[in-house]
Amino acid sequence: MSDPTVSPDTLTLLAGYDTPTVCNVIELFGVRPRSAGYMNRTIQACFPDLAPIVGYAATATFRASSPAGPDAYATLEQQIEAFAHLPGPPVVVFQDLDDPPAAATFGEIMCTAYQSFGAVGLITSGAGRDLDQVHAIGFPVFTSGAICAHGYCHFPSVGDPVQVGGTTVRPGDLLHADRNGVTTIPLEIADEVAACCAEFVRAEAATLDYLNAGGATMAGLADARARSAAMIERLRRRVGRRGR
Repeated sequence: MSDPTVSPDTLTLLAGYDTPTVCNVIELFGVRPRSAGYMNRTIQACFPDLAPIVGYAATATFRASSPAGPDAYATLEQQIEAFAHLPGPPVVVFQDLDDPPAAATFGEIMCTAYQSFGAVGLITSGAGRDLDQVHAIGFPVFTSGAICAHGYCHFPSVGDPVQVGGTTVRPGDLLHADRNGVTTIPLEIADEVAACCAEFVRAEAATLDYLNAGGATMAGLADARARSAAMIERLRRRVGRRGR
C-alpha cells in the first residue's frame, strides 16, 4: 500500500472524477465490504451543480432542541482552530444529535467562516438554511434537508468520531463528495485510487463508446462489455498485487 500521507496532487486528481468512479475504484482494492464506507441516501447534495469536493473530515456534534449551559459546548472559533491539525483542506462534518433534527446546523455566516479558513464543504446529518446565500459563495453542502431556524444551536463536541449517513467518520478521514453522494477514501490507498481512476474510466468507455456509436446489437454489446470487464479485471489484479 502507499504511504498514508496524501499529496496535494492526489487531492487535485481525485477532484477531477465523480464520486461513483472513486467508489468503483476503491472496490478493486478489496480493503472493505462493498456496502461500507459511503453515506446513505439521507445525505443529499444541496447544490448538485457544484464540482466534487475532496478533503479531510473536521468533525463535530450538534444539538438545537434545547438550550445548553455556557460551558457545555465548543465554539465556532474552537472548531475552526481544529482545522490546523488536518493535513489538507477541511470538510466540516456534523452529526446532529437531535432525532429528528430540530433546527438548521448551518447558515450563511457559518459557511462563510468555514470557507474563509480553507474548508471546501460541509456535511451534516441534520439540516441547513440560507441555501441561496451559501450557494452564491460556491460552498458545497450535503444535508438531510432544510429548516428555516437555528433553534438553540450549539456544539456538544468537536473532534470526536461521528455517525453520519450510516457511516462512521473520524477526524482526518479523507472524503470525496459530489451530487451522487459522499464516500470515505482509505488513506493508505488514496494515491493509488487517484492514479487508477483514468484507467477505470477508459474501461467503462469500451462499452459506452460502442453504445453511443449507434447500431448496437446484442452480440456487439456482449463483446463490448467483455472488453470492459477484462480491462477492469486487469486493473483489479494489478492493485491486488500491490496490496499484498
